[in-house]
Amino acid sequence: MADTETAESWRENLKTVFWAILIALIIRSFLLEPFRIPSGSMYPTLRVGDYLFVSKYSYGYSRYSFPAGLPLVKGRIWYSQPQRGDVVVFKFPKNPNTDFIKRIIGLPGDKVQVKEGRLYINGEKMARDEKERYVIDEYVSVPEFYHQYEETLPEGKKHRIIEISDEERIVDNTEEMTVPEDMFFMMGDNRDRSNDSRLSVGFVPKENLVGKAKFIFFSHNDKGSLIKPWTWFDAIRWRRFFMGIE
Repeated sequence: MADTETAESWRENLKTVFWAILIALIIRSFLLEPFRIPSGSMYPTLRVGDYLFVSKYSYGYSRYSFPAGLPLVKGRIWYSQPQRGDVVVFKFPKNPNTDFIKRIIGLPGDKVQVKEGRLYINGEKMARDEKERYVIDEYVSVPEFYHQYEETLPEGKKHRIIEISDEERIVDNTEEMTVPEDMFFMMGDNRDRSNDSRLSVGFVPKENLVGKAKFIFFSHNDKGSLIKPWTWFDAIRWRRFFMGIE
């Protein structure tokens, strides 16, 4: 009798685990997927240590919507084109095992160029207004100081960017690039510290889009220590919880 009850209990536990995993996979594949920000390419919008949810349904679904990039669909189904200015997670075209997060700057057919640090789209220089200086003093050995601007894209969407200068490496002076059909031009908001479509990322196919960054659900700086629990509270960036991403 006891053996029968034990076997039945094991079966029930396995069923519970199976359904829990299945539900989690469905949510992750079709609704929301969590991501952590590991680098500073999207300051000031996103900080190292931010944890955010990405909506998988915003642009339809491709093989990269599913765990391990399983080829369950061909191309992209139920596709809705992203808007300029969206912050998106995508698969690095040269290595689809790597996730990137950037802002969409160029849509199919656009001509994009950076000259002396200024962004040009279809020959028009994007307006920007200088704001207060921006300092990065977390996850770095010494504080870093940047110029901060509010940039306005052609459709009127505004977002913050930071730059060290308008003469930083090759990213501040590029050739004019025409975005091919079904591809996008991506840039980080940390304009001088971002590997994006100006460098090795290149144009990003629509199939590589994973989803749109929606909101931050957790965030922490580097001031705490795992072995010192009393530091955890101060390390959490409470004000960033449930902050929408624009």
